[in-house]
Amino acid sequence: MHFALLLGFGANAINPYLAFAILNRKVQAGEIQLDIETAKKNYIKAINKGLLKVLSKMGNSTLRSYRGAHIFEALGISSSVLNAYFKDISSKIEGIDMDDIAREVLTPFREAFDTERNEALHLKNPGLYAFRVEGEYHAWNPETIARLQIATRTGNYDEFKRYVNLVDNKPAPAFIRDLLDYKTHPIDVAEVEPVENIMKRFCTGAMSYGSISLEAHQAMAMAMNLIGGRSNTGEGGEDPERYKKRADGLSTRSAIKQIASGRFGVTTEYLVNADEIQIKIAQGAKPGEGGQLPGYKVDKVIARTRHSIAGISLISPPPHHDIYSIEDLAQLIFDLKNVNPEATVSVKLVSESGVGTIAAGVAKAKADLIVISGAEGGTGASPSSSIKHAGLPLEIGLAETQQTLVMNNLRGVVKLQTDGQLKTGRDILIAAMLGAEEFGFATSALIVLGCVMMRKCHLNTCPVGVATQDETLRKRFTGQHEYLVTYFRFLAENVRENLARLGFKTLDEAIGRSDLLVRKHFPEHPKTEKIDLSKIIYYPEEAARYAIRKVTAQRHKTEDVLDQKLILEAQPALDFSLPAGMKSKVKNTDRAVGAMLSGQIAKRYGHKGLPNDTVSAFFEGTAGQSFGAFLAKGVSFYLSGDTNDYLGKGLSGGRIIVTPPKGSRFQPEENIICGNTSLYGATSGEVFINGIAGERFGVRNSGATAVVEGTGDHCCEYMTGGRVVVLGPTGRNFAAGMSGGIAYVWDEKGDFDYYCNMEMVELSLIEDAADNRELKSLVSRHFQYTNSPLAKRILDDWSHSVEQFIKVIPIEYKKILHEEKMAQLNQKLETVERDY
Repeated sequence: MHFALLLGFGANAINPYLAFAILNRKVQAGEIQLDIETAKKNYIKAINKGLLKVLSKMGNSTLRSYRGAHIFEALGISSSVLNAYFKDISSKIEGIDMDDIAREVLTPFREAFDTERNEALHLKNPGLYAFRVEGEYHAWNPETIARLQIATRTGNYDEFKRYVNLVDNKPAPAFIRDLLDYKTHPIDVAEVEPVENIMKRFCTGAMSYGSISLEAHQAMAMAMNLIGGRSNTGEGGEDPERYKKRADGLSTRSAIKQIASGRFGVTTEYLVNADEIQIKIAQGAKPGEGGQLPGYKVDKVIARTRHSIAGISLISPPPHHDIYSIEDLAQLIFDLKNVNPEATVSVKLVSESGVGTIAAGVAKAKADLIVISGAEGGTGASPSSSIKHAGLPLEIGLAETQQTLVMNNLRGVVKLQTDGQLKTGRDILIAAMLGAEEFGFATSALIVLGCVMMRKCHLNTCPVGVATQDETLRKRFTGQHEYLVTYFRFLAENVRENLARLGFKTLDEAIGRSDLLVRKHFPEHPKTEKIDLSKIIYYPEEAARYAIRKVTAQRHKTEDVLDQKLILEAQPALDFSLPAGMKSKVKNTDRAVGAMLSGQIAKRYGHKGLPNDTVSAFFEGTAGQSFGAFLAKGVSFYLSGDTNDYLGKGLSGGRIIVTPPKGSRFQPEENIICGNTSLYGATSGEVFINGIAGERFGVRNSGATAVVEGTGDHCCEYMTGGRVVVLGPTGRNFAAGMSGGIAYVWDEKGDFDYYCNMEMVELSLIEDAADNRELKSLVSRHFQYTNSPLAKRILDDWSHSVEQFIKVIPIEYKKILHEEKMAQLNQKLETVERDY
């Protein structure tokens, strides 16, 4: 982070001479078993990897565009310091000045060179990552953890109040909300709404099955379903078995289905089984980064849930590749509302300066709910650079979002939710007064289930079975969903007590009432007196005439989409699985065609859908965005014309054939007839395109089969499964981040290796007979469906053409396939030996 800061403020070169001196000393002392040049080379490589991570996080492709960009925000530093030394850096809450900075720099120096110190100096572990007795204060420390676990396991509310006292009365303020209090006008707590009403506002955090164990994931779902709250799948999909109630009447279904950049497990069936669909733009604990599940945590069940392969690392790209603007976000929201019109669609943002403007755009894009995620929570498996140096406290982002939406008369159509180490009723009430209507809990929920904050989440070695897939360690899991029910009931009761002190009978009355917040002072901590919270507790004048909480629903305008007509014509197929055919003109304002129809099929028949070609729809014209999005099995779309972006997004078993307009005279293999980002997140199905597709074709494909006659840049990016055949040029950066599946590229010019990103894949000719058969079959089917002249030429001279094809396979995936073949061979040998 030191290098990133220096470069961001304009440094052209950095000489870490002290680091090199320490390396030299350790090499000479034999503590590092390397020569000095190799040690320095390794150090520089590590620094470069860290810098690349930061550049990627901030959206910069080159160091030149990052250098001097000043893309920082100060937290707790006064404007006097910033204006003098760090121009154009904002500070929402002011803070320390040069005297404080000088004092803090000199303190460790004086400790190190204290002449009166007799004992040898030992560097203390400051406890920046994990709790240490002599380290910095952690809000989750052994005492708060123990108190909470004892209270929820014994059902003792008095013990819970002791926990609340520890949290609300810290030895020193640790969060912005610790510097706030509210005006009191007490009423009898009996007048306050019941805990059942308050618990409906609670949600658990987006932690995927894979990042945490099945036992922990299901316990949260069961608890939230019992109290009327909502649990979140995270970005790892959900086993369809969980959609059904168990024999004991309990449900392990997560009400919130998350859609993240990786689109893992996002099928039509997944979406129609949601009460809320959450689009995760970013994560409070690590904004700007995609998730990554290492291969050793991907067992067969997780792989099946995510439509991947066991043992293969699963990487989420940092951005959503179908969201590069508010208009793109509006399209995704529209897609999801078509698939599941009853579900709430939420968008998860992170707390930062400027998030209010983004939230206004999200509200205009027709989101029903906006989540503002604070930096303090969800740090179990995040890199240390993100834990300490990315994201902002929830109070800053939440306050700005509330104020911006109110001032622009947008607050009345969206709910606000927030998260970030909310622990007690006081925390919840202050968040409500800053604008939140709903509240998320992740770390606290895991602690109730047994987490002891060992910070081993990323290593698969969690000693209490919460964040591991190791079967032995999972047996140590002692959490029960009843503990969580107790926690949220206690929490809601604590909210009631705080509401009574405030003088309100319902939480609705407190939402957005920042005018009732007052500054809390800590004279024994003089630095805190330099904090200015006037921007946080600002109450807009517009609040007198505009809504300060949600009062009306968004209008999504799905009543007159083309699918309404398709559904009527497909009724025999929907009701009795009888064949149904239809023809229709299509124009570029017809968006998400097929999504609503597929939602209806998935509701009735699940992911297995209908028999092949039960519904055959023939279209002519220019299709709008997301044509064939989430298309279900049994539906075949034939388009004579061309399409906009996002063809076959989330394809779930359907078949799409795109051919040039009838009567066109151009050569299909030389013309683009598909937009960008086709097959994004496809899990199964087939696509045959008689022409060229745009950029990012097959991005995050995890199971679909596709044949196309040329693509733009970034084809097969982050692909984890399926097959892609490209009968033409590809553009640059082919297979970047590809960890599964196979691609075949017709390299007629012999220059494909120049365009391929070789970091994770290897190239070979088509030498295996099975590969030859598979490839020829796919090209033959492409000709069968599209009557492609190019496919015919290739097939007519197959013995020569096949020699021009290149097979692209991820190295990790090839290893897994080899291991599977060996296992099958050994099984056959064992069978033969038993027969003899």
